[in-house]
Amino acid sequence: MAGKKGYIRALYINRRWFFLLGGCVILLLLAFYFKLLLAPAAAIIGVIFLLTFIDYTLLFFTKESVTAIREMSARFSIGDENLVKITITNSYPFKINGVLIDELPFQFQVRDFQRKIVVGYQSASTVTYNLRPLSRGEFSFGHVVCYVSSPIGLLRRRFNLAAPATIKVYPSYQQLRKYQLLAISGNTAVGARKVRRLGHSLEFEKIKDYVLGDDVRTINWKATARSSNLMVNTFSDARQQQIYCIIDKGRNMKMPFEGMTLLDHSINACLALLNVTLIKQDRAGLITFSNKVGDIIAADRRSDQLLRILETLYKQQTEFKESDYEAVWSVVQRSITQRSLLLLFTNFETYSSLERQLPFLKRLTQRHLVCVVFFQNTLLKELHETSPDNIEGIYIKTIADQFDLEKRLIVKELRRHGVLSILTTPQNLSVDVINKYLELKARQMV
Repeated sequence: MAGKKGYIRALYINRRWFFLLGGCVILLLLAFYFKLLLAPAAAIIGVIFLLTFIDYTLLFFTKESVTAIREMSARFSIGDENLVKITITNSYPFKINGVLIDELPFQFQVRDFQRKIVVGYQSASTVTYNLRPLSRGEFSFGHVVCYVSSPIGLLRRRFNLAAPATIKVYPSYQQLRKYQLLAISGNTAVGARKVRRLGHSLEFEKIKDYVLGDDVRTINWKATARSSNLMVNTFSDARQQQIYCIIDKGRNMKMPFEGMTLLDHSINACLALLNVTLIKQDRAGLITFSNKVGDIIAADRRSDQLLRILETLYKQQTEFKESDYEAVWSVVQRSITQRSLLLLFTNFETYSSLERQLPFLKRLTQRHLVCVVFFQNTLLKELHETSPDNIEGIYIKTIADQFDLEKRLIVKELRRHGVLSILTTPQNLSVDVINKYLELKARQMV
């Protein structure tokens, strides 16, 4: 009985069956006036039911069946395109037509995902698509549902294939390889302009033959006297410097941009920057805070340091609370004894919001190099660049100009107190932050 019930639940009737029967009904109505149509109508109905029985037998009583395998990464990268591949294998002794439906996680809010498939006899077909998650956490996939029809095409059979799966969406680890080239080449991310280092680093690396363009001040006369060629000292970047990313999780980081919060954009940039930091032989650390200090990862160069940072960033969530900068200052004073570069990811929308936190930023600059990373409001920037033609538009543009002015005043005030700053848009955040880090290293400020 259970098997019969399962067959009934998996049975669906195609439109073709209803169209054919609808045609027969029309013939039967016409048969009231034209008696000659009655026999053909009855014969057609009989053929339809015979084909229906044959179709049912082919779909439900053939040993061969349909299988599907869903292939995807063990974890997804937030804000990036993640590939999903579904392979359908047809073991029926005939070609099948059908519709493939993947039960996507509810976070994507996709209710109409389906793909038409045609799979030949004893062959396989692959369906690929991309998903772009906009939040971190666990995403649960359901079954791969496949509605299969035989060449007759009157009935369909439903298959629940590919068992449900749960994947985790992590910060954008796909960006890591993209920005690794910057650390190796020493180029900026925009324009690929090489930063020349002319021997002002303090760490000696090696002695090499002089080539045109080397700084003559680095000529090693003792080594030159022992050789037939000019020899110069080369110096490498200072290593083992401590780089900390401090991420604000307060309510000001809840603002959305392109479907992701400012916190998620900051987490992606932080991961990319700390990966470059480790490649440049510096030590990477992390601090998160809101109304109180959250996770702290001491700066280090351990082999699993980036993995620890990735797992910690994966768990971060925004909170609707006022950020406590005094608590951050207290933790930094107590935990970070060596002079370090502190990159604070936060957001100041108004000048008054900066004034409340400025005393604590000034205290941090007494022992560390501090760089505040905050965001331009892209919508207000667009309004600032418009030319309104009515009173309402002029009013809106005036307000946008006021906010834009306050952003520039914030940058000026931070500079006046010896605090570095990066005012950027979320889409350029990773590039601008990495460029700033490489610039500071080139200038021997780190």
